[in-house]
Amino acid sequence: LCCLRGDRVAAETMSEKKRAASDSADAKEASGGDERARPSPARRILGLAKTLAIYAAAFLVISTVVARLRAPSLPEQAPAFTLAGLDGEQVTLESLRGRKVVLNFWARWCPPCRAEVPMIRSFAESNPEVVVLGIAADGSTAELRAAGEELGITYPILIGDDATLGAYGASTLPTTVVLDEDGRVEMAHVGVITQLHLWWATL
Repeated sequence: LCCLRGDRVAAETMSEKKRAASDSADAKEASGGDERARPSPARRILGLAKTLAIYAAAFLVISTVVARLRAPSLPEQAPAFTLAGLDGEQVTLESLRGRKVVLNFWARWCPPCRAEVPMIRSFAESNPEVVVLGIAADGSTAELRAAGEELGITYPILIGDDATLGAYGASTLPTTVVLDEDGRVEMAHVGVITQLHLWWATL
């Protein structure tokens, strides 16, 4: 047996071609692996949405706990009231039976009260089955009507009195109280309230 030089050259050439082909295949496989490992835009958006949902849930839980720790201690059954609206019509708690009710105690001079108005308004407009009432701690009919126009309040404003504010423990503003269909207190929240809080409390 013998090996001629030409055979060796041919063998080396063949070996180099095989190595080149193998390297090329490895490169393609690696490239394909990178492409497969890289998440699609849809998956990235889904992952971001999940992360935001987790943060939103954590915010809801923590802020609700803090607000309830600061909230007034109210009886199970909401205190009765009769208050006048800006149109002079009297509104009683009894007349609201059968519907969920959100009572938002606020004042014209209160910056947090003013800040939460867009969120309460949006909730009220999106959930017409829930009665939303803004019970003002100060101001005449004319002053409250002007404040309502300035802030874009579209839900009814009632003129509060000391007895009602005291009965609901609204010494810190804003204070929001949510009642169920039978007039029982579902939630009391002190501080700025969001649509998410209101949605959760009125489920």
